[in-house]
Amino acid sequence: MKARSKETISYTMSRIKGKNTGIELALRKELTEMGLRYRCNSKYIFGHPDISFKGYKVAVFCDSEFWHGYQFEENKEKLHSNVSYWVNKIERNIKRDKLVNETLKKEGYTVIRFWGTEINEDPYRCAEKIKECLLEKGYPEAKLKK
Repeated sequence: MKARSKETISYTMSRIKGKNTGIELALRKELTEMGLRYRCNSKYIFGHPDISFKGYKVAVFCDSEFWHGYQFEENKEKLHSNVSYWVNKIERNIKRDKLVNETLKKEGYTVIRFWGTEINEDPYRCAEKIKECLLEKGYPEAKLKK
């Protein structure tokens, strides 16, 4: 792989979005096709879940592997620039995710987290998992598209 300049890396990282990412859009498309109505990034729910069903107390997070530390202990050796910054940043993200999970569970929420690869491989299966959870919590089947 060709080495990139600090400016190129900085520019690339600055272009990464926090909302409406590709994985979120793929999952939301499947949920919409099923007839499920949801909210995005609700400021009224702790942790601002990517997708939420407040009345049924279901919060869904679409976590990208890099930012949320997928297999971080194994992958931290792959970091090659500004290592102390990235290790600290990702470890804080992991702690924050655990706090969000614990807080929402205490509030009676079911928390569902998907890794980006799960969504990219099969967004329909991920949407089905959410639908099953909602049906268990009393979501009316009549609202679903057949």
